[in-house]
Amino acid sequence: MKITALEEYGLRCMIRFSAAPDGRLTLPEISSQEGLSLPYAGKLLMLLKKAGLVKAVRGRSGGFVLIRPANEIYLKEILAALGSSLYGSHHCDRYSVDDESCRHQGDCKVGTLWGFFNQHIQSVIEKVTLADVAEGKLDYSQLANIQT
Repeated sequence: MKITALEEYGLRCMIRFSAAPDGRLTLPEISSQEGLSLPYAGKLLMLLKKAGLVKAVRGRSGGFVLIRPANEIYLKEILAALGSSLYGSHHCDRYSVDDESCRHQGDCKVGTLWGFFNQHIQSVIEKVTLADVAEGKLDYSQLANIQT
């Protein structure tokens, strides 16, 4: 699984919100704390806002805040707002021979493997909350026993 920079920094921004004393951060604060340019931090926050994970607050003490408590926001939501799934119909489109279909369509052992990985990753990220990550409360032995 490859995590994009957008997904990595977006998750880091969400962790920052969950750790902020009043839950509010401004765009310049996020930019500075994560070492991101203002436009890039703005892009991340707009994606998270569009996905309904953060909202903008106007006024003197304005900025951005989480829409819900961190223990009600799942990694699956955050990663979906910032990228795409590990494996899906888009995957085979990248490896087509004639721009129409994959050479291995109907007998693809590799696609089955990627689908298996994706299924297990999805089963984990739909159960892990932002609070779990932010508080370092991931119980890897428990996650290893998740049934799909």
